[in-house]
Amino acid sequence: MDAWKSTANCSYDGISECSYHIANCSSDLRRTFNRSIRMQLYWRVDALLLVNAVLAVVIVGIGAYGQRYRHHPFTRLIFLGATTLFLPIISSVASTLNVDPSYVMTLNKDYQLVEDLQAMLAICEASTHATWVVQWAFLVQLTMINTCTVVSVDDREDRSKGPPFELLVQGFWTLYLGFSVLKQERGTVDVTDTDRLVDFCTRSFLPFAILCSKIALKYYAYEKARRSYALGRNPGLIFVYMQQQQARDQANPSGEPPVGEDNVPPPALLIMGEEEKHVEKHSYGYAFKDDPGTTLASNVGLVTIHRVWQLDNMLPMPRPQEQKDLCFSFALFKLLRCRFASYKLTNVGSIFFRSLFLKVGEHDRAFRVIADELSFLHDYYYSSLPISYSQSCLPMLSIFLSLLSVGYCIYFTVMAILEFPTSENEILCSMWCIKQPLISLNYIPPIYNFDAVPLLLVLVVVIAAELRDMASYICSNWTKVTLICRYVIRASSQHSLRVQKWVTLLLKSRCKLMKHWDEEMRQCSVLVPQQRTSPLVLVRRLLRLPDQKRKVKVPAAVKVCIINALRSSINNISGRLSNGVASLRRNQVGESFLWACDGKGTSDTILVWHIATCILEVKHPYQHDQEQGSPPITNPNHKIAATGLSRYCAYLVTMSPELLPDNSAWSKSLYEAVKKDTERALADHTVAGSSSTPEDECQRVVELLSRNSMQEVVKNGVKLGKELLAMEAIHGEEMAWKLLAEFWSEMIQYVAPSDNLKGHSEAIARGGELITLLWALLFHAGIVSRPGDDDHGAAATSIPA
Repeated sequence: MDAWKSTANCSYDGISECSYHIANCSSDLRRTFNRSIRMQLYWRVDALLLVNAVLAVVIVGIGAYGQRYRHHPFTRLIFLGATTLFLPIISSVASTLNVDPSYVMTLNKDYQLVEDLQAMLAICEASTHATWVVQWAFLVQLTMINTCTVVSVDDREDRSKGPPFELLVQGFWTLYLGFSVLKQERGTVDVTDTDRLVDFCTRSFLPFAILCSKIALKYYAYEKARRSYALGRNPGLIFVYMQQQQARDQANPSGEPPVGEDNVPPPALLIMGEEEKHVEKHSYGYAFKDDPGTTLASNVGLVTIHRVWQLDNMLPMPRPQEQKDLCFSFALFKLLRCRFASYKLTNVGSIFFRSLFLKVGEHDRAFRVIADELSFLHDYYYSSLPISYSQSCLPMLSIFLSLLSVGYCIYFTVMAILEFPTSENEILCSMWCIKQPLISLNYIPPIYNFDAVPLLLVLVVVIAAELRDMASYICSNWTKVTLICRYVIRASSQHSLRVQKWVTLLLKSRCKLMKHWDEEMRQCSVLVPQQRTSPLVLVRRLLRLPDQKRKVKVPAAVKVCIINALRSSINNISGRLSNGVASLRRNQVGESFLWACDGKGTSDTILVWHIATCILEVKHPYQHDQEQGSPPITNPNHKIAATGLSRYCAYLVTMSPELLPDNSAWSKSLYEAVKKDTERALADHTVAGSSSTPEDECQRVVELLSRNSMQEVVKNGVKLGKELLAMEAIHGEEMAWKLLAEFWSEMIQYVAPSDNLKGHSEAIARGGELITLLWALLFHAGIVSRPGDDDHGAAATSIPA
């Protein structure tokens, strides 16, 4: 028997003209033909629907809930493939179910002689399912608009990205599919048939109208934001404004207080209200026609940090310090945008930042302010949320369209329940056995089509994505800052109790989905047991993941050590960063370790001290009693900070070398060479029994590395480790960990300043890095370069004061 093939040349009308009074065909032939049709329908419909359901979950899931993972090469490839394949598969499924597919099986000569048959034919009806498939496509496209990125920035930032008009083209194609499905299901569509038109409008035209409305709203918000002095054109305005503030500070000089000094007046950093003032073009950007710095009270529409800091005396607000810090983060975000636009900013506001956030005990507050600032930057560069704040009514319109989408999903679910009885799950097929010249009619048992399961899955995911989009407006920090600024502007007016109640609830609301940095840092180490080659290890290497990749919560000890080191760097005589030399000189026993800071670059210095830290950690591993809060040393914070920062710096060398001062290719190749050398040197370390003490393990590691290592970095690391062990024997374990904690705190600050804006931008897109947070922290503290670098970088621009 020849292989069967499908065709659409046999019409029902042509076949029905023939008589079908012949007896039934052979049961074997009917069973064979039945299995063939079932397999083709299952593969064409159910398998494709299942694949498309997975693609829809990938599109909605990565788009709405995994934005940070969209910037990883592997995840970006999956997301692009899902968005590319989704609509073609929908079109294929709709066409398969829509045309009442016909199937023909021709017979070879042996069957024709025995059965006197020429062919077998089947016609299946399943047009109702195609209607749901088209509506399914509209649902996913509605969500794709919410998850797309629309960015409107200054030309110097070079990040603008307009609305996705390709979704509009896909919407027109999906509308055409819906029209063709309705025409096949109902026959010719007559404009005078009200029921058919209403059915077409509710099934296809209504979601298409919502789709077009969302795209039009995105385009309008994009154009408004592009022309806005508070959003798109803001860096040029902020830059000129800060230069004017610097001129006033120079005209009225005041002594710079040391870090921690109270009663420093807040600077007049801009938060909101730029659109309320008249702006004119400037040779270096934009400037206010009436100088806002002369009399702050006269500029009612302009909100500055100076006015927000008087919030306690204006109106009762929930958690006033947090609200003021949030506004301060928003003002710092505008300064950081100027840095990304390659403007050379002065240190206006750095004195206030140092005095307020670098005090003892304010480490959590300082990190929270910078984390909120980077979240604003992440939203502006990698989401469509900020452009909606170019006009006050746009967030409400976005929420309204999301409510329409949710309402349509609910309507679609109800209709599916009402119009999807058990019989509708069946694809009914009629079969004919064609004999010359007559036809015999038979019926194939119903073929069940399980498209309801992926349909419900997509509905749940789409509704969740729409609810998340609404929550992003309601609970976002952008909304909170807008409400606070409106409160400040209208502080003299009376607010009703109901309005104050709703504002208080919004300001108190917190949503973890809006939090971009999870306060974690990655850890990596070169001194780990050699792993076996397993499929998981191979996949990790294929995805370019580090050898030992794990995240830990940034401990409070790390934050305290970093802030203490920064405060020491600012208050010392030179006021410059150090690669650990300054901390060693301050320590009474640190002078003997200065040789370990004279490497060829920063990366080899990091690896030398990392190996030495790991050796000390082998001798003093973390025990269960330490986790329970009863460590054997008096102050475990130094050990926690030293080991955490050591492993994080090793992670930077191998996975983010572009954020370090050295050449990234050299840093990565150096890490690989050191890693291979330590693995080869410690190949016999796994033979040691588990009953050995930590001191014995440490001694064995030092002996193996000293005897088998060939890399100079590893040898220097072992040498430094021996010296630390000798120093510990004299001065105690706590002194050793204190020295290492102070060294790593200075080292992480030394490598943080960078002109690699692209590298830090990519880190922000991935959810943030500790070094990027420190980079912004140092920038606002007035430190933008390390010793030996050109001040402010070559790409900066300046204007005369």
